[in-house]
Amino acid sequence: MAKPRVFERFRDVQEELARTGSAVFRDKDSVESLVIDDPYSIHYIHSYAEDSPFFLALAEGRILGSRCTNPRCRFVFATPRSHCMFCGRPTEWQELPQKGRVHSWTTCHFGSEAFLKETPYNLALVEFDGAGSLLLCRLKDAVESEIYVGMPVEARFADPARYRITDVWFVPSGT
Repeated sequence: MAKPRVFERFRDVQEELARTGSAVFRDKDSVESLVIDDPYSIHYIHSYAEDSPFFLALAEGRILGSRCTNPRCRFVFATPRSHCMFCGRPTEWQELPQKGRVHSWTTCHFGSEAFLKETPYNLALVEFDGAGSLLLCRLKDAVESEIYVGMPVEARFADPARYRITDVWFVPSGT
């Protein structure tokens, strides 16, 4: 089998991939990288098991966290867990507010296939009053240069729900 053709423009690499399925890209430093077209798909059956109430609540427009059942601890997790990571006791479901604040954020300029149409997109760690941990979610309708730590945000929910974490996202409050 012959070595794939070498290209210095990635557009040419893409055209060659469509024709032959492989090409070599030579960058400005003359480093050559083999590029192949290797699509795959997978049918994945998944059970949320004990996290099912979290996803079912999203479909109802609610966000559930979990609270430690130890009366001396009572730590509230925005990302649900079955047991407290501080004292080890079981937790119980607790509804969280639909408004919070940006604790930190990043703008993603590359995403998986599910997010390609939204790229670039913002992800935020959202903090809630009364919760001691954060929830990682998309931050929509926000311009990167206008996002700031402490920015008030509020939840939005997919309708219809798909029972995924992407069923909830946040927008700047008042949007």
